Amino acid sequence: MIDIEVEADAWSADLPDVEAVVARAAQQAAPPGDVVILLTDDETVRDLNARFRGKDRPTNVLSFPAPENARPHLGDIVLAYGVCAAEAMAQGKPAADHLSHLVIHGILHLMGHDHEADDEAEAMEAHERTLLAALGIPDPYLSRNDT
Repeated sequence: MIDIEVEADAWSADLPDVEAVVARAAQQAAPPGDVVILLTDDETVRDLNARFRGKDRPTNVLSFPAPENARPHLGDIVLAYGVCAAEAMAQGKPAADHLSHLVIHGILHLMGHDHEADDEAEAMEAHERTLLAALGIPDPYLSRNDT
């Protein structure tokens, strides 16, 4: 089950079909359990990032894996509207494509993928590219100058 909660109205104002975009990306990632995805504002994500990661600033996406004893709940993903919208604009990407990428990225974190080491980053990015391509979304790691 994918539970999508839209807490910040800006998500729906910018993307009227935001829940469908998120559901499609989440289903493509095929999480082996239940996931809650919260679409919220920068201040909420800043607070969570400060409390759980010691970084007092907003970020695009946070993933909170559930403990094993909470299965089938895999975990929670939280996305900040302002950061995500600014990134999409700066990178010249449609907001829906960027959101799809970040949802997949967050779910892969819940599934144990990481990008701390170069080899882990390469493997995770390759997986993201494959999942996004199946949705018809271009490689998010290509810069506009590479196309």
